[in-house]
Amino acid sequence: MKGSSRSKRASGAVLPVIAGLFLASGLIRFGDGTAQALAQELQEMTAPAGDSGTDGGHDTATDPCPPPADIADLLEALKTRAAELDAREAALNDRAATLDIAGEEIAQQMASLQAAEDSLKSTLALADQAAENDVARLTAVYESMKPEEASALFAQMDPEFAAGFLGRMRPDLAAAVMSGLEPNVAYSISVILAGRNARAPKE
Repeated sequence: MKGSSRSKRASGAVLPVIAGLFLASGLIRFGDGTAQALAQELQEMTAPAGDSGTDGGHDTATDPCPPPADIADLLEALKTRAAELDAREAALNDRAATLDIAGEEIAQQMASLQAAEDSLKSTLALADQAAENDVARLTAVYESMKPEEASALFAQMDPEFAAGFLGRMRPDLAAAVMSGLEPNVAYSISVILAGRNARAPKE
């Protein structure tokens, strides 16, 4: 019975020792791996950017990373659009300048036309006044003639032309001239004078 008790006590003492050795071995292995991992991480964090071998020898400090392709295309499109807008603005400015010049030329032409029209009106007014003066002088001449002489002259005139002078003469002198005309001539002149009086504005 005593031998059996001693064997149990010996095996009970050995098992904890063996478990402790396994645990210590595991801790040592775990500690070694952790140390190596931490050392590797610290080395990568503290190493200069140019010394890193993971980028295939590319020096990021002196050669900046280019933008992605989609952003580069967008930037190029924006530059192209800006150039187009600048060209369009320049064309619009040129057109506006051309329109301003054309507007000034048109204004000058309008002013010249207005001046020519005013000059023409003045010339026509002078011509009308001169014609009026001539008609008034002729009327005075016919009024100063003897009735039979004036009648012989008016008989040779066109009825429209004769009616114009007779309408300006004093009524008594015009009647004396009309009495010396042939009846058909006097009638034609009378019809023309009546038509002019009918078309004259009434107050």
